[in-house]
Amino acid sequence: MNIEFTKMHGAGNDYIYVNTLKFPIDNPEELSVRWSKYHTGIGSDGLVLIGRSQVADFSMRIFNADGSEAMMCGNASRCIGKYLYEYGLTDKTAVTLETLSGIKKLYLNVKDGRVESVTVDMGEPKCFGRVELGEGYGYESGISVSMGNPHLVIFVDDISKVELEKVGPGLEHHPLFPDRVNVEFAQVLPDGKIRMRVWERGSGITQACGTGACATYVAARYAGLCGEAASIVMDGGTLRVSQEKESGHIMMEGPAVKVFDGTIDTDAVF
Repeated sequence: MNIEFTKMHGAGNDYIYVNTLKFPIDNPEELSVRWSKYHTGIGSDGLVLIGRSQVADFSMRIFNADGSEAMMCGNASRCIGKYLYEYGLTDKTAVTLETLSGIKKLYLNVKDGRVESVTVDMGEPKCFGRVELGEGYGYESGISVSMGNPHLVIFVDDISKVELEKVGPGLEHHPLFPDRVNVEFAQVLPDGKIRMRVWERGSGITQACGTGACATYVAARYAGLCGEAASIVMDGGTLRVSQEKESGHIMMEGPAVKVFDGTIDTDAVF
């Protein structure tokens, strides 16, 4: 069967988006692995399915490049907001989205019929504080944060010296996190911005991670390293993260970009 898809990215975090209202998919785990390969497939950090919901306007399922299902992705949810509006699935500028980590609210910044940026209400975080990592991982400790999915944030003096491809796999599978963990390395810059690089659970090194940016902000607040808002600078772009005083919810704002549309045969073997 031929499937229509859209390649989109949020701050370089790129996914393949399929509207399952038109194109149902029965084997997303397998397709995510095949389609995500950069040299022989479409190339992406994973596959995102847009669907119906009984409790929100729409639903999102997200599969990593290794086929595992993720609970939430802030960058993907922003891109879904753009997709829903620009492809005529909704005319709302405030949209609710069902995810495995709960219902998220998307606020669309629309200009001349195009969504320029999206703010996502990421909900209330959980900061578990500093955890000791033990020997053999290259770093003594980090800060454990949940944004509906698990994160380990490690602050360093010079992020350019972090060998992410070497330390990322071991930290992802650290025994403290039986379901594996997303790992963020962060450095507070002289201008107050926070430079961050990420090793994503199930995908490896990616250009950006929305929940990772939020977790980094939460960890920085916990450690007294930033104020009420912060710009998180990643390899693929910058996200603005803040926390509402009344609700305690984390708000994340950033771009959503369409790369191209395409059609692919589900039986194609790469």
